[in-house]
Amino acid sequence: MEKAPGTRQLKVARELQRDLAEIIRSKGMAAFAGAMVTVSEVRISPDLSVAKVYVSIFPSEKSSVVMHLLQENTRQLRGELGHMVASQLRIVPDLVFYLDTTLDYAEHIDELLKK
Repeated sequence: MEKAPGTRQLKVARELQRDLAEIIRSKGMAAFAGAMVTVSEVRISPDLSVAKVYVSIFPSEKSSVVMHLLQENTRQLRGELGHMVASQLRIVPDLVFYLDTTLDYAEHIDELLKK
């Protein structure tokens, strides 16, 4: 069973989410094949070395292209993040991107309920 994240973990995760959202927003939709990318959640490991970054992508048809772009540019994004959190964190966590499909799931449930 996984232990509930501590206060520091939650604070760091929130800060990373804010900073990554800002970095991605500053690049603009053109950098991500015209899709809107939102950082919906960040979960960080207890030792603060790995951050799981959950992103939702609109329109969802572009999600595979955008996920590929994010994974290709992980190193650059981590570097930019490092500049932003240098004063707060000794080590910039490794970033692992995951597709957040909760919006698609909610949309699917909505469609089923309309029938």
